Amino acid sequence: MDIALIVLGIILIIAGIVGCIVPLIPGVPLSYLGIIMLHFTSTAQFSPCFLLIWGLIVILVQILDYYIPVWGTKKFGGGSKGAWGSAIGVVVGIFFSPIGIIVCPFIGAVVGELIDDKKPDVALKAGFGAFIGFLAGTVMKLAVSVILAFYFFKEIFSIIF
Repeated sequence: MDIALIVLGIILIIAGIVGCIVPLIPGVPLSYLGIIMLHFTSTAQFSPCFLLIWGLIVILVQILDYYIPVWGTKKFGGGSKGAWGSAIGVVVGIFFSPIGIIVCPFIGAVVGELIDDKKPDVALKAGFGAFIGFLAGTVMKLAVSVILAFYFFKEIFSIIF
């Protein structure tokens, strides 16, 4: 049973890292589930404090992941239509991966702002904010998933060696 949990954990850790880049896959929660799978084995145990703190970090990152692109759009002068355009751009971008995931939120924010009768320079600035917000969210998710992967594989290697 331990081998099955470890293999499932490895799959979840890898899917978690991929999910940090592909928007529809919940990367950080999958990475955390990988840690939980390893915790359920008889060979590796994480402390309750470790699991609780990382569980809270995962929840916080998931909340911030939705907030940061909107914040970036608004911080750079965009409004609600620009934020909605950015969100729609993320979804559309999935179909044009990997470039679409980066470019479409920018285009969506710009189009949203232009629909809202904003000047082109304001719309471009809001699009840039959406792009910066998307990148910041991706880096944040990737950092957490990589740290969780580190702890996962550190435990695996301590079992083997």
